[in-house]
Amino acid sequence: GGCPTGTIADRITEELNCETVFTIPIFGGIPVTESVVVTWIIMAALTILSIVLVRNLKVENPGKKQLALESSIGFLHDFFADILGERGKQYIPYLITAAIYIGVANLIGLLGFKPPTKDLNVTAGLAIISIFLIEYSGWKQKGFKRFMHSFAEPMAIVTPINIMEIFIRPVSLCMRLFGNVIGSFVVMELIKMILPVVLPIPFSFYFDIFDGLIQAYVFVFLTSLFIKEQIEE
Repeated sequence: GGCPTGTIADRITEELNCETVFTIPIFGGIPVTESVVVTWIIMAALTILSIVLVRNLKVENPGKKQLALESSIGFLHDFFADILGERGKQYIPYLITAAIYIGVANLIGLLGFKPPTKDLNVTAGLAIISIFLIEYSGWKQKGFKRFMHSFAEPMAIVTPINIMEIFIRPVSLCMRLFGNVIGSFVVMELIKMILPVVLPIPFSFYFDIFDGLIQAYVFVFLTSLFIKEQIEE
């Protein structure tokens, strides 16, 4: 019984290990990990795809490509607009970008790449950016004085708890995304050990595709709810 457990432990350790692909020879050497390189690949692919898709756009008689693009982006825009309202429309581009990046990052494992979201540094970075934007939205909407006063609401005694929430939220966002991605990987490894040929196929559709998209949805949905909470009067 010890061998299978050891095998899974080795695979998990291998997945969590952030290998250095190369080192930038400045400031004593800056290591560039695999997750950073894959993120660059995702950024390049999405940039090229964006340039290709927005070429020759038409106001009248748009083609199927343009209609599909407008429907996809319009769906995401309307989804966040319904949550944030008019006051939060300036934050929608970030939320759409984060949703697309996390979705692609979770699915890129199907192409043989290691998903960047399996790197705790990546999920932590995403969470920190989101929390910074959340707090900024409250600051901008309420002004400095009201923003600081909001930490003492509904009563002064809860001020320490409200301050702690600033640090708890990014940890929650980070660990939820990271934990679910790793959890899906562990379940798939167990399934492959039990029946390595046929059984993993349908489960792969769920854990590698559906669950990956769900995690992207949950991350940006919670971020949008936190922003809405900050910009509400």
